[in-house]
Parts: sequence; C-alpha cells; structure tokens
Amino acid sequence: MNIEPVKHPSPEQENSQAVKEEIPYLEKWLKNDTVSFHFDDDYCFIREVRYPINHKHGLYAFSELKKIVKEWNQTPLEHPLSARGVKSEDLFFFDTETTGLGGGAGNTIFLLGYAYLEGDEVVVKQHILPQPGSEIPLYQSFLENINYETLVTYNGKSFDWPQLKTRHTLIKEHVPKLPEFGHFDLYHASRRLWRNKLERVKLSAVETDILGVHREDDIPGYLAPMIYFDFVERKNPEILFGIMKHNELDILSLITLYIHLSRKILQIDGYTEDSMEIARWLAYLGKKEESVETYKKIVEAGNEEDRIIAGHAIAFQKKKQKQFNEALEIWKEVALKGNVQIRIQAQIECAKLYEHQFKEVGNALKCALNAHQEMLREGTIVVKQKSELEKRIKRLEMKEDSKGMSV
Repeated sequence: MNIEPVKHPSPEQENSQAVKEEIPYLEKWLKNDTVSFHFDDDYCFIREVRYPINHKHGLYAFSELKKIVKEWNQTPLEHPLSARGVKSEDLFFFDTETTGLGGGAGNTIFLLGYAYLEGDEVVVKQHILPQPGSEIPLYQSFLENINYETLVTYNGKSFDWPQLKTRHTLIKEHVPKLPEFGHFDLYHASRRLWRNKLERVKLSAVETDILGVHREDDIPGYLAPMIYFDFVERKNPEILFGIMKHNELDILSLITLYIHLSRKILQIDGYTEDSMEIARWLAYLGKKEESVETYKKIVEAGNEEDRIIAGHAIAFQKKKQKQFNEALEIWKEVALKGNVQIRIQAQIECAKLYEHQFKEVGNALKCALNAHQEMLREGTIVVKQKSELEKRIKRLEMKEDSKGMSV
C-alpha cells in the first residue's frame, strides 16, 4: 500500500499581491505543494514534499539508508560507492528533466530535483523552470542549497552534470559559482551487476526487475519535452504535474537503489546471485583479498556452475601465493566440470604447473594435448591462444623426446 507523503510546503516567497497576480494559475501551483522563488526580477517554482523515514519504496524503507551509511563507515573496504566519512543526511539524490537527450546549449534543463534526509523525514525538492530564459532564479535557488560533493545520480556524470554545467555557463555572471563535482553514479554500478540479467539497464528496468518498485499511471520520461513545451505555451501546470511526479519517483528510487547496491557490495546478505559480479568488480578495483573472500563464499554456497568459476579464480590467487599444490587440485576439478572455455584454460594452467613447478613434463604434455583437443572439438578457437598452446606442445614434446634419449 502506498503512503502519501507528508505535505509541508515551504513558506511563500511572493512579496506583493502584484507579484502573485502575474503568475498564471498560481493557486494550482500552491495546491501542488509548489511556491515561487523570486530573484533578479524573475522567478522559478520550488516544490517540496516530505515522506516519513519509515516509508517503504520498493524493497526498503528509507530508514535503511542510515543503516547502510553506518555500515560504510564501519568497513575498511574502499569502493567508489563508499559513504565513509559521510553522514546519511549529507547525501543528495539528484535527477533532472530536460527538453532533449542530446548535449549542448540547445538542450534546456527545466526541472532540477533532489532528495535528502532531514530528521525523521525524506525531503524531496524540485526547482522548476517556468519558461526558457528564467534560468537565473532557477540556478540561484538550486545552487544555494545543494551539496555537490555527495550527489547520488543515475548516469549523472555523463548526462545530468554536463548539462548543468552547459546551462550554468550561460548565466554564470549572475548566479553562484558551480563547484567541482564529486558524486556516486549508480548507473555504472547497476551495469556491472545486471548487464547480463537485464535487456537494458535503464532505471525503469532496474526499478521493476530488481528493486520491486511498480508505478501506477506513470508518465514516461520520453514525453517530458513535449509536455513541458505544451506547458510553456498554455501556462496551465496541470499537464506538468505528472512529469514532476515521475521525477519525484525517479529520485526516491535512487535512495532504494543506493541501499540495494550497498547491501550487495558489503555482502550484508551473504551469498546472493549477484556475488559473482561483486567478486569480479572487487578484482577489477584491485581489492584482491576481498575478491577472493567473495569467491570463497560462492564456493561454499553457490550453484555448481558458479562454484567452478569461483574456484577457477581462487586457483589463480593460490598460484600467485605459490600454493601450487592447492592450485593444481582446483584446476584438475575445473578441467572436468567447467564449461568448455574454462576447461581449456584449466588444462593449460595445469600444464604450466606440471612443467615449471613440478617438473613433470609427461603430465604437462598430456594436459596441453587435452586442451588442444577440446579446442578443436568444440570449435572455440582463439587464434592467439591456439598458437601459444601449439608452441607449448611442441616445446614439451621436444623435452619429452630429450628425456627419452637421455634414458
């Protein structure tokens, strides 16, 4: 059951009856928790709604954000999504609505939205452009409140922030300076975990398939430009309220997504179906120990396919640590049970160990020949890999012949 947000609209900032009268459909704006902000003889709109911190959006209540930030501050793990040194109240979940998907000065941002924790509530604020050309009050009102160093976005580094910088450049003499941008981008994290699971890693797909968020009567984001231009022409905000609600839900989903991704990375729930991607991500970040520990959890609790893949990864770490016997035993099992590509790789690794560490040329040659036969039989030939393997076989055969002649 959906809980309606607690409504605490900000105080009106109109200074005179004349100002109120010049804003079309002001009463409709006020009824939608929206007031006007005036600056430099122009104005924008600011909408504010509040949700109780125990409100559940998808899988989690917003109160889980405090617990997650506490977990980040207690773990030694360094990670791009780490909130170490940050309070939960410092995070700003940020999203925009624009008149197009392209870049450049011709693309106008008409809504700047963000959410943050304040006491026992989540505050959602939206700064709305009443018409192109009124961007000075829009950015003035936005820049005086936001914390740029802790923005949480969905592809914001590639889209939202460059757009913001472009538009800010046009009016930078009239509004506060735009600080350096430091933030958490949840899009790239979502791609790492779910690119093989989802057809497209759009926020709407992540919401439905991962976060358990199901919207009713939502206006698709691609309609936003047409609706905004219609609003600019007619001035009646009714047609814009649906886009504002769409943006609001996007922002709330960022909170849920940050909680969910953090739980996965910190492995609060132990082994999950995403553990393999977490282990690979940690390895990519150079967190070898944490990666191996994750692979070990997969070996203990994962399905057979994942256990074989995890074992294969652990064997490389064992080899690096000069634990050659343990690495060999793992690769022997992988060579029997893995998929064809992993079987080939495991046989090659066994051949290397037998040749260089155990000086068992016969076993090394046997493993190399097995790998070659698998390669030819399955048609999974990588030219470079095949060439290197054939050189290895030739060298081992020469060693074996030399050994036989000496005997």
